[in-house]
Amino acid sequence: MKFVDEASVKAEAGNGGSGHVGFRREKYIPFGGPDGGDGGDGGSVYLQGTEALNTLIDMRFNRLLRAERGERGGGANRTGRGGKDLVVPVPLGTTVYDDGTDELIGDVTEEGQKLLVASGGFHGLGNARYKSSTNRAPRQFSPGSEGEHRVLRMELKVLADVGTLGLPNAGKSSLIRAISAAQPKVANYPFTTLHPSLGVVRADELRSFVIADIPGIIEGAAEGAGLGNLFLRHLARNNLLLHVVDIEPYESDIDPVSAAKAAILEIEKWSDELAQKPRWLVLNKIDLLPDDEVDNYCRMIVDELQWKGPVFNVSAIRKQGTKALVHAIMDYLEEQKELDHEE
Repeated sequence: MKFVDEASVKAEAGNGGSGHVGFRREKYIPFGGPDGGDGGDGGSVYLQGTEALNTLIDMRFNRLLRAERGERGGGANRTGRGGKDLVVPVPLGTTVYDDGTDELIGDVTEEGQKLLVASGGFHGLGNARYKSSTNRAPRQFSPGSEGEHRVLRMELKVLADVGTLGLPNAGKSSLIRAISAAQPKVANYPFTTLHPSLGVVRADELRSFVIADIPGIIEGAAEGAGLGNLFLRHLARNNLLLHVVDIEPYESDIDPVSAAKAAILEIEKWSDELAQKPRWLVLNKIDLLPDDEVDNYCRMIVDELQWKGPVFNVSAIRKQGTKALVHAIMDYLEEQKELDHEE
């Protein structure tokens, strides 16, 4: 199935039903008085989170989300039937904006969470509502109000504990394959990953986390070059970022330090919040070097980057060093959960 992480749809809530003008007419009751009932409320449009979906592709084929309108009131003080709400399932991680104003309407991040995106119209009042001691035969009524009409812009930000970043062909997909059951495409050319994919990583039988394979960065990604923000937005919800660096870059004229700095620059240009996220350095493809040169070469890269955070030397293709990386990530995520719980 094609991965779609953006969609634009029109949401139309139902109008409220009009009130009714009526008078009670029964034998032996010549002056029965007004009995026009109220209309029904219009239906609202909701988005509801579900784990059963992982893309917004359904929204590409269903461009109009329309709820039912309320029915008109009736005589004998009968209230019109309310319009049925429209509840549309969306994948977890969906962010919804009003496309006309850029207003953030909300995020759908939990199973079963409902987000109101268009409110139904209020019901109109029947003439029975207007009777008084001085107005015993009112003929006034009110029409129902219109339901909200909005153009929604939806963006899917992948929900994962850990996200990978780096230049194309750094070995991110190979790393995902090495530590999880996910099978992203791997090949010896850049841009093999064209959309995010998720993998569940098990540190042991009862401990696991979710990792996201994100398409590679190129220079100018923050301005939209290459896949641009199509991948950057997916890093926003990750608790930890793994900066994967190829110690022998595919492009022979790019050294590992320059490759790492290019990715860091794009992250900083995209958003300060993303740049402040915890980031670990993963130096990949150490199998390409003689064993006695690995430590010195990797230390040189770390020193030139002036890297202060954790560093892991791995060979994803041979699963060398990956077990230690997985356990370190698991321990870190559990520590963060405990800290969040205490706060």
